[in-house]
Amino acid sequence: MKQLLKPLLFFFLLSVEARIANAQANFLKIENYKVYYGWAKHFPQDWMILRQFENEGKKYFLLVNPQTLQTKIDEPDFYQIKALTMPEARAYFKNTPYQNALSSAEKQSLKIQDAGIEGGMPKESGISLTADLCPSRRPLDKRIFTGIFTDFQKIEKPVPVALSITGIWMLQHPNDLEWLKQMQQKGEIYITWINHSYNHKVSKSLPLKENFLLEPGTDINFEVLETEKAMLKNGLLPSVFFRFPGLVSDQRLVYRITDFGLIPIGTDAWLAKGQQPEDGSIVLIHGNGNEPVGVNDFIDLLRSKAQAIAKKQWLLYDLRESVGQEFESAEVK
Repeated sequence: MKQLLKPLLFFFLLSVEARIANAQANFLKIENYKVYYGWAKHFPQDWMILRQFENEGKKYFLLVNPQTLQTKIDEPDFYQIKALTMPEARAYFKNTPYQNALSSAEKQSLKIQDAGIEGGMPKESGISLTADLCPSRRPLDKRIFTGIFTDFQKIEKPVPVALSITGIWMLQHPNDLEWLKQMQQKGEIYITWINHSYNHKVSKSLPLKENFLLEPGTDINFEVLETEKAMLKNGLLPSVFFRFPGLVSDQRLVYRITDFGLIPIGTDAWLAKGQQPEDGSIVLIHGNGNEPVGVNDFIDLLRSKAQAIAKKQWLLYDLRESVGQEFESAEVK
């Protein structure tokens, strides 16, 4: 019975918090946006503070629930607050799914490609879908979202999807972004917004060790924090996840990202590269129009699972739930 109740409780908490997230405001006059760590308590829940900023004369926090990995924006007046350093905060929230996931990602930091969390909930039948929105002149590939809604509307509603978004894509595609927000507001999909850097620079000539965010002169503070600010200005709620452009990083960069309180998310199933998903996989496709083969592969995957989907035997999982449950024990993998 306990094993059954834990996932149900986890899902209930996410559902309550997701309804709050759907009402996310547009913060159009952000000032003094900065990294700020601490403990915040609003009975009965402890939260970890990640950011602090001001908007139209009011102060706000970006907070994370270390048990569910759900984030929210709130005013500090409603909480007991204690400022902490990052090491102090990680010690205070030791053995929570959030801190366990950060530590696990750091253990995968030596790889030049695909560092970070690659999967979750391996015992569950289904996947966590992530779609990257890198800078592109092409429009949003809407087949992804209409496809999952059509196939899952009687089984899962809203259908969970995680989108890795860049600041440049938000600037270039306001109409596509509004379309996605409308799908979420209608309750058709629920989006976890992953920070994918602001510029997503890439060179065709530089080696990987000097490419993407590893390019000399890259301002990591700008790439991380300006993307979060752009999300907030567009009415999006930043999550605690970060995906490296090109999935390229080194150990120093991984630790820079975890020092922002962000969990690097990789993949074990980049469909356009022929990688086949397994149960619990974090699947990667590109929704920016640049990689139609990956979207076609995903649509084929949905078709192959049609009977299992209809019987609720193969599902799409919320990335927060998938990672949170994978790291809910004290053991760091």
